[in-house]
Amino acid sequence: MAQSQNPPRNGEVAARSADGGVGPLRTHHRTVGASANQTAVARKLRREMTLPEVLLWRELRGKPQGIKFRRQFAIAGYVADFACLDRRLLIEIDGIVHNMGDQPQHDVDRDAALIALGWTVIRIPAAEVLKDVCSAAASIVAFTGNLRPLRPCGAPPRSGEDFLGDVS
Repeated sequence: MAQSQNPPRNGEVAARSADGGVGPLRTHHRTVGASANQTAVARKLRREMTLPEVLLWRELRGKPQGIKFRRQFAIAGYVADFACLDRRLLIEIDGIVHNMGDQPQHDVDRDAALIALGWTVIRIPAAEVLKDVCSAAASIVAFTGNLRPLRPCGAPPRSGEDFLGDVS
């Protein structure tokens, strides 16, 4: 008997085999430079979020002020804790481990790589989220609201589309 397979997720399609059966899932990547493996890692991290991430996600998931956030977003070889795609904003919640060993330098290198791709990166200490999650969420929403959307409809250009910013 064939194993039951989960239905395709958003952005995935089931590949059909020659005999008409459903094969492995093929991903239509909606992420920026993320491999299928990184997408799988992001899904795993969504199931294993830290307490500060869970608390913050409860505040951000309802599209505060009409701003859509994603959690555990795979991008360019990394997984950001939260992302606002139409504002090109990545949000990292930093626990104490980010102050240990070579992690601070890794964070600097990672941020530089993402900034070079045109993203804004903000880092918030996990302790601040735990101290007052509503204030942390309000600060993120306010900061995000001050960023200019990529285009009027709010979505980033898809692969193959040109972005025409203001020419004035």
